[in-house]
Amino acid sequence: MSELRESAGEGSARSRRFATIDLGTNTALLLVAEREQGGFKAILERAEITRLGQGVDASRLLKPEAMRRSAEAIAEYARLAADLGVEPKDIAAVTTSAARDAQNSDELIALVRALAGVELEIIPGETEAALTYVGATADLDVSEDETLAVFDIGGGSSELILGTRTRHDFRHSFDVGSVRLTERFLRSDPPRPEEERALFDHLASLFAAAPRPHAPVTFVGVAGTVTTIFTLLHAIEPYEAARVHRQKMSLEELRCLRQKLFGLTVAERRALKGIEPKRADVIAAGAAILEAAMEHVGVRSLTVCDRGLRWGLLAARFGPSQNN
Repeated sequence: MSELRESAGEGSARSRRFATIDLGTNTALLLVAEREQGGFKAILERAEITRLGQGVDASRLLKPEAMRRSAEAIAEYARLAADLGVEPKDIAAVTTSAARDAQNSDELIALVRALAGVELEIIPGETEAALTYVGATADLDVSEDETLAVFDIGGGSSELILGTRTRHDFRHSFDVGSVRLTERFLRSDPPRPEEERALFDHLASLFAAAPRPHAPVTFVGVAGTVTTIFTLLHAIEPYEAARVHRQKMSLEELRCLRQKLFGLTVAERRALKGIEPKRADVIAAGAAILEAAMEHVGVRSLTVCDRGLRWGLLAARFGPSQNN
């Protein structure tokens, strides 16, 4: 498994444990956690790039090999969770953009059930956005009325949520993701200038539907594209969540890196310190999506977030208010 995240040490007394699985268009994520002081403490986090959404934007079908890779990753996650004491009923697994788009998602759900013994739920984009917001803002040091913009870049879709800790003023899932837009626009290696322009024109037209906040905004960037951009900027290898989560990144830093990435071949990107090699082909599009979103919202810096949907799902399904 790639991208092993930091985990906390086990205490002498074990609390009830839970697991959440987020199967995205590009990456499958696992979180195993237990309750601690009204919240949750991570025991284990894993990330595996399975590229479930390979070719889905054009075909509207999940490829058999992509479904097999993803189902096998979930089966391994279920084994890891069981080894850490998680009961089957305390595993929640969801899938997002690629499965929403595909006409044969029922095959994926059946395969995951057969290989992993896990019920995989396809969630709507609005639910994905809401859960991501909860996960991304839970440990932010912000006031109750501070204006927030949470932006989660996935492989097939990206979610933008504007509001405060207690209120959503705008919430939308855009059909723009690092895999989808790489396949649609960036077909040369490295991308040609006209491909780059077409990509940014497309992003500008889509984000125009989102409001521009009037008050100063704390912009929070979520998920693997954002954390990878930060690790590339600071040559962090291997990945360390403590050196990434809640750190700051400027729009100018992002723009300079994005320009560099567009000038490199995929092979050259793979050689960069701080990148997961399987992200090399889609990271340029991901950086462009993030830059376009920041420009639309009108911010000059962001807070990097290592948490998102899997943490929001944990709170929603297994939080203190739930009867489990």
